[in-house]
Amino acid sequence: MKTIFKSFLAFVILIFSLAFTNVNAQTSPKIKNVVLVHGAFADGSGWQGLYKVLTKKGYNVTIVQNPLSSLEDDVQATNLALDKQDGPTILVGHSWGGTVITEAGNHPKVAALVYVAALQPDNGENSVQWLQTAPPAPENGVLPPDEKGIAYYDKAKFHAGFAGDLSKEQADFMYASQGAFHAKGFLTPITKAAWRTKPSYGVVATEDKSIVPSIQHAMYKRSNTKITEIKGSHVVFISQPEKVANVIINASLLK
Repeated sequence: MKTIFKSFLAFVILIFSLAFTNVNAQTSPKIKNVVLVHGAFADGSGWQGLYKVLTKKGYNVTIVQNPLSSLEDDVQATNLALDKQDGPTILVGHSWGGTVITEAGNHPKVAALVYVAALQPDNGENSVQWLQTAPPAPENGVLPPDEKGIAYYDKAKFHAGFAGDLSKEQADFMYASQGAFHAKGFLTPITKAAWRTKPSYGVVATEDKSIVPSIQHAMYKRSNTKITEIKGSHVVFISQPEKVANVIINASLLK
């Protein structure tokens, strides 16, 4: 009788073990590498919250520091980060960073693209074309380029127009740490749009005053990007890092 009981117990343990292994196989990420690309009027420090969420879940996260001197230079900086990855990678871009990953996403290590309140031009298109497809929000504070061709965000409008759901202290830090964005990047056309050949996921920030949600929807719909709406400002990845992380995680599972 004891022998029968032990055999039955061993059988039950085996069944549970196999079931647990199967669950792990279904939920374990296929892709562990994530490269984050910031946009204009920002720098890589804004990704800190999202970095913490993803690394705690076991992802290998790299943050690109864009020089913001041209589309070509930002793509080169992103490609350098991609070269160092040890396998398939999810490439994430915010705002202007969406234009960057659209070009840099052709790198052979990029398995999928994630656009976070981001621009997503097609072949031959530039960023300004899309920014002009809808009236800007009154809070938008992008200033005309100065005599050196550099565009900045109006300090008086930065909090409401760029980071409305962050504290004033956080918005002030972001303003102080923004890079010098050479506006010619907005006029440079895409030569080969990576979203045409690779899976794409897009976060629409529903309270965005810098790239209004209707523009985000139109771009993502045109490209058959899988859309997730998240209530948040243009920097939704800072105010809602867990929700944005979930979109990246789904991309890593190729769901």
